[in-house]
Amino acid sequence: MPAQPDLFGPAPLSVKLPLGGELPTLWVRRLTIWKAPREVVRSVELRPGLNFIWSPDPADAGARAAADDAATTGELGHGAGKTLFCRLLRYCLGEDRFAPDPQRLSIGTAFLNGWVSAEVMLKGRPWAVLRPLGIGRGHFAVEGVSPEQLFDRMSEPTGMAPLLDAIEHQILSAKAARLMPVEHRHDAWRVALAWLTRDQECRFDHALDWRAAESDSDSPTRSMSRSRLQDALRVLLAAISPEEMELQLSANAQGEAHRAKLQESARWQWSCEQLRAELLRSLELPASAVPDGRLSIDLLRQTARQKLAQAAKVDPAVDVSQLGELRQRTRDAAQAVTELEQHLTVLSSNLPLHESLLRQLRAELPGSSARVRDAEVPSCPICEVPIDRALAEGCKLSRRPADLAGLRQRHQELTDQIAAKEAEIETVKQHAAAAQGQLPAARATRDKLREVLTKAERLTDSRSSAWGQGRRRLDDIQRLEHAWAAWEQAQTQVFQLQEEIDAKRERLAAFRDQQAAVFASVSTFFDAVIRAVVGPTATGRISLDGNGLKLAVQWGGERSTAAIESLKVIAFDLAVLCMSMEGATRLPAFLVHDSPREADLGLSVYHRLFDLVSGLEGATTSAFQYIVTTTTQPPPESQKEPWLRLELRGAPPEERLLRCDLP
Repeated sequence: MPAQPDLFGPAPLSVKLPLGGELPTLWVRRLTIWKAPREVVRSVELRPGLNFIWSPDPADAGARAAADDAATTGELGHGAGKTLFCRLLRYCLGEDRFAPDPQRLSIGTAFLNGWVSAEVMLKGRPWAVLRPLGIGRGHFAVEGVSPEQLFDRMSEPTGMAPLLDAIEHQILSAKAARLMPVEHRHDAWRVALAWLTRDQECRFDHALDWRAAESDSDSPTRSMSRSRLQDALRVLLAAISPEEMELQLSANAQGEAHRAKLQESARWQWSCEQLRAELLRSLELPASAVPDGRLSIDLLRQTARQKLAQAAKVDPAVDVSQLGELRQRTRDAAQAVTELEQHLTVLSSNLPLHESLLRQLRAELPGSSARVRDAEVPSCPICEVPIDRALAEGCKLSRRPADLAGLRQRHQELTDQIAAKEAEIETVKQHAAAAQGQLPAARATRDKLREVLTKAERLTDSRSSAWGQGRRRLDDIQRLEHAWAAWEQAQTQVFQLQEEIDAKRERLAAFRDQQAAVFASVSTFFDAVIRAVVGPTATGRISLDGNGLKLAVQWGGERSTAAIESLKVIAFDLAVLCMSMEGATRLPAFLVHDSPREADLGLSVYHRLFDLVSGLEGATTSAFQYIVTTTTQPPPESQKEPWLRLELRGAPPEERLLRCDLP
């Protein structure tokens, strides 16, 4: 829609307070750190309007001597406790943690019985909040008393629920709390608190960057997507209706389902492509030989069946019908060869032994023959007188006659042994010759059977492998058909979901058109802040569409430097603060910025921001509370009370927030 010509020029920043809106609906009157009950370490009084917590950088003094002195004493503008002050403030307003774990441990060790308290003003009623700096003690939030009085009720912890319930009902409203895209009780306020008290670690990079992971804050915003944060922002700006929120949640759910189906479709597509390529390689088909898409499945199946039929054919020269019997015959032939070889080995090894025994027996035969011969015509072995004469004349020396029969018997036995051994040797030689003659035929039979068996087994294995491969191909084709059907179904579901999401987006666009007045108002305030801070030739614009929240600054073209980006976020927060002062949002007119200046943001621009905020203050009271911690010096007129609420230094330790070094 074309913009209408602006005949009167942009209006300056102006806030119209509602009746009875002279004070912010929520603000902090005092923050106190206790070493122990009733032992105050530091108490910081705050006020409606602009509040500075300043840790001066020695270089900002502009004097070289001051900087040299600071370098000598170790004084810095950093490390004084500004960020810890903001976190303690958030802690007293309902956030679960006040520092990352190592720092909490150090503070808990140094402040073993320490506490932090705050006086919170809610719709004009005071609330006392008391929370431990150590571990394992109760938390207190009580209306209508002072924090000092809570030390008398240490045995009656209330938790933070009373204050958080009151904030959600009196400021956010129960309706807005129900619309917030959160899951746990009181998370609606904790999300709003994250926006109102941005982490310093976020560096004001984006309007929806509220809590950084390294802050270890346990804020629910750390697990929220950018779209859910945008929905929360719209709820807090009163720029969304329950019907739109329900439609948005449905569209988000369908969007997640759409992304899941897209991933599923991609997985099925990859599976189909891999299976198809593998089947083409296995069937030895070129890709050009099959059509694209599902039509290729029938051709692949037909080719696989043909190859399976070919694999079922049998070579007529090889009988594989009695493979078991052939294996047994081959084993029997091999056993016969083994037995012949073993028998021949035994015969061959025993023959030398028999021949040796025969030689020994033959060697004894001459002596035995001589003894028999001598016994037949004997001589006396003592006197060598022939036996005949000895018998005739009588032997004078020996009375024992020779045993001729015994000698003859022993000679005959020796002769028989020699004949038996010769016959045994001849038998062994005959058996060995017979075995040697049988062995070639047995070996030939064995080798022939082995060759036949090898061919039969190879053919059987080849046929079985080809058959198994053919069955696997058919199974793979079945899997391909299933995967293709699943892919097509996933594609259909993706298309249907996309159509439904597009329809919901059209309806959401209609809802956004209905809520355009809210963002037009934010954009008007944003433009006024940009003009007041950057210059009258600059313009600012805020838009929300299907691509998200966009902040734009036109100043001789659209600017997007790091300093301008952080300035956009600060200006956006201040624009929403102005709307909250008018009662047009579901947020309190309360804002905390921790060190908002980027390094290259001009000091004059930085000071004009605070001059602009100072101009929103009333004569006696203000309808907002804006707390700024800074190392950069505030505007000269704000470097004193009532704007300067606390001045800190990095050294000595007594000048830091906790007035001590941490272990």
